[in-house]
Amino acid sequence: LERFIQTSFSNPWGFVFDEWDQPFVSDASPGDNWWGLPLSAKTPHGGQTTKYAQFTTQRVRPTAGSEFISSRHFPDRFQGDFLVNNTIGFLGTKQHAVVDDGAGYTGEPRQDLVLSSDSNFRPVAIETAPDGSLYLIDWHNPLIGHMQHSARDPNRDHDHGRIYRVTYPGRDLISPATIAGAPVGELLDNLTLPEYRSRYRSRRELRGRPAEQVLPALREWVAALSTDDPEYERLVLEGLWVSWAQGRVDIELLERSLNARDFRARAATVRVLRYTWRQVPDHVELMRQAARDPHPRVRLEAVVASSWLDNADGARVALEGLKQPVTRWMGRAYEDVLRVLDDDIRALRAANRIDFADNPAAASYLAGDLVLYEDEISRISDAINLRAEDQPVYLRGETIYRREGHCASCHGEDGAGAIQDIYPPLGRTAWVAGDVERLIKLVLKGVYGPMQVGDRTYDSSSGVPPMNGFEGLLSDEEIADVLTYVRMRFGRVGVESNFDLDGVVSAETVRQVRESARSQTGYYDVEALLEEHPLEEL
Repeated sequence: LERFIQTSFSNPWGFVFDEWDQPFVSDASPGDNWWGLPLSAKTPHGGQTTKYAQFTTQRVRPTAGSEFISSRHFPDRFQGDFLVNNTIGFLGTKQHAVVDDGAGYTGEPRQDLVLSSDSNFRPVAIETAPDGSLYLIDWHNPLIGHMQHSARDPNRDHDHGRIYRVTYPGRDLISPATIAGAPVGELLDNLTLPEYRSRYRSRRELRGRPAEQVLPALREWVAALSTDDPEYERLVLEGLWVSWAQGRVDIELLERSLNARDFRARAATVRVLRYTWRQVPDHVELMRQAARDPHPRVRLEAVVASSWLDNADGARVALEGLKQPVTRWMGRAYEDVLRVLDDDIRALRAANRIDFADNPAAASYLAGDLVLYEDEISRISDAINLRAEDQPVYLRGETIYRREGHCASCHGEDGAGAIQDIYPPLGRTAWVAGDVERLIKLVLKGVYGPMQVGDRTYDSSSGVPPMNGFEGLLSDEEIADVLTYVRMRFGRVGVESNFDLDGVVSAETVRQVRESARSQTGYYDVEALLEEHPLEEL
C-alpha cells in the first residue's frame, strides 16, 4: 500500500477519476472539491501537501459521492460534467461543467440535477449504470451526525433507504456491455466504448484474468487499431493501462503514448511511469522529457512523480521542470516537491554533478528567494494594487494564515468559512476591513459571544466555537503579516471607498495594541469590544 494524498481533508467521501485518469476529491465536511494531482506529491511523514486546487465555484456542505457524466444516454453538451451530492445545506446533486484551465481545471455551475424538499433526503453515492443511466443512493435518515446524537438514538432510521434512477427523456438507454465472463477479446473491444464506466469495469475484469491470456491478445488488439481513428491515442492509452494492471507495463506502448499529440494522453502516461518506473530502464530521461513538455499539466505530472523517486534522479527531473514556465496550479505543488527533494538537490550541487548556470529558478531556490506562484501574486497585485515592497509581507502572512490550527482551519483557505454557518467568512465585513485596532485585539485575545457578520449571527455562546486568541502563539511581526494578508486578500471584497487598505499593518502598531490590551484577560466579549470600537458601515 502507498499513500496517494497526504493533506488535511476532513472526510474525503467522494473520490473519482475522469476518463484521462485525473483524480478529483470531494471533502465532505467543508464541501470542498479538489483536483488531486497537485495534492499528490510525496510528503515527509507528519507533513502535508498544500491544498491548492479547488475547482468548483459553488460549494455546499457536506458532500458524499461524486461522478463524471460519460454516457451516450445523456446529451453531448453534458459529457464530462462533474456531479456531486450534498446532504445538509443543499439536498440533492449539483452539476458542474469542467473546463481545462492551463495545467488544471475550473468548474462552472451548470444546474441542480436533483433537488429534494424532503428534509431526510441524504444522497450518499452516485454512479453511471451499465445502461447509461445514473443511479443515486439516498440513505434517507433524520440523524446523520456522530457528535450531536448518540449512535443508539432511537430517531436513527436503520430500516429505510431509497435508490433513484435518473434518465433523460426522449433518449434511448444504451445496451449494457458484456463484462462478467466475457472473452478477453470482447473485453478489449469494450475499451472502444464511449462510456467510461463500461471501460473501467472491463479493465477491472481484465485485471483478474491471467497475464498469459491478456498480454498476447492485447498486443494483437493494439496492432489492429487504426491510426486514422480520432480515438486512437486514447485507445493506445487504454492498452497501456491494461498492461500496467497486469504488472507488466508495455514499454513500447508507454513510449508511444508519451509522445501522443493529445496532452491528456501524455499526462496520463506520466502517471503510469510514476508507478512503474522500476520496470522502465530509461525512466529518468522519459520523466525529464515530460518535465519539459510544452503543456503544463504534463510537466506537473512529471514533477509530482519526481518526488516519489525521492533521490538524485528525482531531483534532476524536478530541476528540469524548473527550467520551464511555472503557471497557475503548479507553483505550490512544485514547492512541496522541492521540500522533499531538498537534500538531493543540495547534494548534487555540493558534488558538482549538475550545472545550475542554465537554471535561474533552481539557483534562486538554493538562495532561498524563489517564489513559484508569482502568477497568482501578479493577479492579486493587479486586483488590489499590491506594491512590490509589500509582496514579501503578503507572502509571509499567507504562510501563517495557512498553518495548521491557525486561520484557515476555521475560516477556510478561501476565507469563506471552513464550515458554513459555523465559522464566519472574512470578506464583505467591517470586522476585517475596518478598525485595525479592533482587529488586532480580536486576534490577540480571541472573542466570545454573538457576532453579526453580514446577515448572519455567529454565536459562540450557543455551540459555535469561540475564536481563540493568538497572543502567546504569534509575535508582533507575525500578527502584522497575517493581518496584512487577510485585509488585502479578503477585506477588499465588497468594500468600496470607506476604508483605505493600501498600507500594511505594521509590527509597531501590533506592539502598541498588545501593550494597551495587556490588562484584558481571556476572550473579549463581542458587546464589550464593540463598545470600545463600534462597527463601521460598509
